Amino acid sequence: MGLITLLGGVYGFFITLATSGISLAVTRLISSCYNEDGAGKCEYECEKRVRSILKNGITYSAIFSISASVILFVSAENIGVRLLNDGRTVISLRALALSLAPISVGSALNGYFNGVRRVYKTVFVQVLEQSVKMSLSLIILTFIMPSRVEYACLTVICAGVVSELMGLVFSVLLYYFDFKKHTKNTSTVLKTGYKTEEALKNKECDFNTLFSVAFPLGVSGYVRSLLSTIEHIAIPWGLKKSGGANPLSSYGILHGVVFPLLLFPSAVLNAFSSLLIPELSASQAKMDLSSIRKTVSSVISLSLLFSLGVSGILISYSYEIGYFLYGSEEAGEYIRILSPLIPLMYLDNSVDCMLKGLGEQMYCMRVNIIDSIISIILIFTLLPAYGIRGYVAVIFITELFNTALSLLRLIKVTKVPVPYVKWVFKPLLSIILATSLARFMFKGYLVAVLNGTSPLLKRVIVFEIALTSFAYVLLCAILGTVLTSFIKHLIKKYKNRTRV
Repeated sequence: MGLITLLGGVYGFFITLATSGISLAVTRLISSCYNEDGAGKCEYECEKRVRSILKNGITYSAIFSISASVILFVSAENIGVRLLNDGRTVISLRALALSLAPISVGSALNGYFNGVRRVYKTVFVQVLEQSVKMSLSLIILTFIMPSRVEYACLTVICAGVVSELMGLVFSVLLYYFDFKKHTKNTSTVLKTGYKTEEALKNKECDFNTLFSVAFPLGVSGYVRSLLSTIEHIAIPWGLKKSGGANPLSSYGILHGVVFPLLLFPSAVLNAFSSLLIPELSASQAKMDLSSIRKTVSSVISLSLLFSLGVSGILISYSYEIGYFLYGSEEAGEYIRILSPLIPLMYLDNSVDCMLKGLGEQMYCMRVNIIDSIISIILIFTLLPAYGIRGYVAVIFITELFNTALSLLRLIKVTKVPVPYVKWVFKPLLSIILATSLARFMFKGYLVAVLNGTSPLLKRVIVFEIALTSFAYVLLCAILGTVLTSFIKHLIKKYKNRTRV
């Protein structure tokens, strides 16, 4: 896991280079071609513009992805030996180069599906890719287990390359049938009164137009991704300087085991977060500030409601989850320590999507770049002295910094009111009461969990978490009414005293 995570830092930069902002650019350009719900038939004029956007988007993706693939393949040995200080990564880096073109072209197609508000097709492809990757990895590692770590790592990488190629094939097929279903091929004179050829000349999106939207996003992404790569390379170095016995192992536990678990529930929020970009773009184009404020307020409230619940459950059941999923007390300890970050991480993702939908993507990039610079400085400062504890402190500081700046910017741009009780106090009080109630009811099993003596422990823990979730939802509903009434009573009482 440590080796794969180390590769991920470099791989992330080359993915950014290969995609270069194409997905968001295609989403924004295509969303402007459709009506408010994106479900109407696309007339001939709009059809040609959408085709032009996607054609140029794929051309753009091919140019950047092939260039990135060649650079990664040729420089793999220098990157692996001199930059990562681990020759075992070279063969995997060369394999990763093969996946950049499918990822980039697939990103352009994903931008189309997001732009027309049919993101479920993108989700289908992503689920297919992950299923293929997991299945291939499991089969090969089970029946033909490589004798060396670098070949085991290569197995997972190759499974990923195959899954990306298969995902691209399905994306192309889905696009073909989707476009055919939602367009009307007609060559009649357009409503503008111009002939078709003249109208199309003005309405088509040329390559320069798309380039002017995508490339600035790409450049900002290069800087952000490069800093992130430096950060990921510096972490094992800093842990090694602190005198840790196996720094790559600790790094693997944090980024390969704990963070995927913490971020897994966010898939529920991510399912609609990507749709916020075209929705808010459309509302902004119509100058519908009321709709923007309503959307922003609802998304922030829902994000905090969900994330605080997830955070409370993982804090309360961290050791049990670490024990049953990974057989590791160390993983359970890290889960407990990092779970308070979940509301910040989930909210930050939702806020970033809303800012991008409002045309504030460059601000998001600047914040992310500053965040990475601060992170790198803190890593070089704290990790050699404090080891893994220093890295945990770095994560907390940077997450708080990033989320605070993004949220303040969103509130300033939209002028949305901030109901602290509804957003924070209600879900926080609800999850404290829900977890306390469940722990009290099943307190006899806690000792058994730590000792591993009960054969029914897994079922009990699952039932306890389900009970906590149900109690949390119920308490949120009850407290929403009770707290509102109580606050109104306090305000009324305060006004009466002021008058007296």
